[in-house]
Amino acid sequence: MIPKNILPHLQTKPTEWRKIAQKFEAIVGKKSVIQRREELLTYECDSLTSYRQRPALVVLPRTTEQVAEVVKICHQKQIPWVTRGAGTGISGGALPVENCVLIVTTLMKQILKVDLENQLIIVQAGVINNWVTQAISGSGFYYAPDPSSQTVCTIGGNIAENAGGIHCLKYGVTTNHVLGLKLVITDGSVVDVGGMIPEMPGYDLTGLFVGSEGTLGIATEITLRIIKTPEAIGTLLADFATIEDAGNAVTNIISAGIMPAAMELMDNMTINAIEDVINTGCYPRDAAAVLLIELDGLAVEVESNKQQVAKICQQNGARNVIIASDQQMRVKLWQGRKTALIALGYQSNYFLQDGVIPRTQLASVLKEIAALGNKYGYRIANTLHAGDGNLHPVILYNHSVSGAFKQVEELSGEILKLCVRVGGSISGEHGIGADKKCLMPEMFNDADLETMQLLRLAFNPQGLANPGKIFPTPHTCGEAAQAQKMGQFPGLEVF
Repeated sequence: MIPKNILPHLQTKPTEWRKIAQKFEAIVGKKSVIQRREELLTYECDSLTSYRQRPALVVLPRTTEQVAEVVKICHQKQIPWVTRGAGTGISGGALPVENCVLIVTTLMKQILKVDLENQLIIVQAGVINNWVTQAISGSGFYYAPDPSSQTVCTIGGNIAENAGGIHCLKYGVTTNHVLGLKLVITDGSVVDVGGMIPEMPGYDLTGLFVGSEGTLGIATEITLRIIKTPEAIGTLLADFATIEDAGNAVTNIISAGIMPAAMELMDNMTINAIEDVINTGCYPRDAAAVLLIELDGLAVEVESNKQQVAKICQQNGARNVIIASDQQMRVKLWQGRKTALIALGYQSNYFLQDGVIPRTQLASVLKEIAALGNKYGYRIANTLHAGDGNLHPVILYNHSVSGAFKQVEELSGEILKLCVRVGGSISGEHGIGADKKCLMPEMFNDADLETMQLLRLAFNPQGLANPGKIFPTPHTCGEAAQAQKMGQFPGLEVF
């Protein structure tokens, strides 16, 4: 249900919107408020393009103070608002809601402070992920979380979704690299959580905020942990006759006490898509699967581990193991992995999903995913962060066929339910957003969801910040009975 106290915004008249737009223009400037219908279309979806909703207004602030003033007006006028970075998310987390203000952070792109001695950097929310590493690489440092979209996605968006990436097996996801946040909460107040040191007393509000998908407020300035560039890096590509052999190799490498910086698995469909589009010449087209493995650390350690990993792969049925001989070869191998989704997109429309399973379940779960694809009649390509069990099944389909997307959504849900059944999760790094909220009860019981809602209400009592995301709602999920139960909890509303 929608709380009664935010109903008035649904009836906002065009004349009232013009007055609101003028207030925003006084804060951020006329050019930074977007009102024309054709310009608003740019912002009606994120990368999950099957869902669309045009916002009423778009505001592009440049400073924390401007964000705070915009949020204050929304709070006073009871207008829902959604925060958006570069729009690269794929769970519908930044999808506008009807008659909302979309607060876009892409003009907040300053690197505010670099402190190499304390190994930290402070950036605005609109700074691109890869800019962080570029700013410090010359001094021998880098920022570890590296989503495949790192050349375009923003740090603010990474914070909202707790983004991961290829090298997060060893170094962890976004939350492991955030020291502090400057936040604008839902009444427009500005607060600081965390700080410039790893351990702070009191509640871990930084950890709570990372991954909250814009439902608790807006992170405008972020203090990030940076790490030293390793002395040596080694990259290997092993190809296998069966996907089960590749999955078993992943388990055995970790069991041997080796922790690669990255360990990626791609199946035959993905391999051929990559070679069709960018022609690396490195990926064997007849392989059922390949493992792309990267090791880093001290030179002597990397050299020893390369040989051991190659041996483990061969023991698990690898037909060939290539060890990159130079940086050029390493870049070529990673170019294939980082363009995998683009390459698959050349073949057809696709729906990318994100789930997590225990590493030991890789072989059996991938077999079951293939069986589900056959059952529904859709091809499914697999490209995944194999080392931490983070699956990325890519369902290929024709969007112009009536009813196809509905079937694909159903198939996607079955894959995520499978992940939960084997002890995993419905999301590893893409978030819940609008896409997966109906599946939250697969992982959490009523008490779990009630507790999360209470936290949300503490920060967002009027439900104005990114309403309709993360949690199941009756009109979208058919969860009326559950929502009714949750509504009986004192002070609890479902947004």
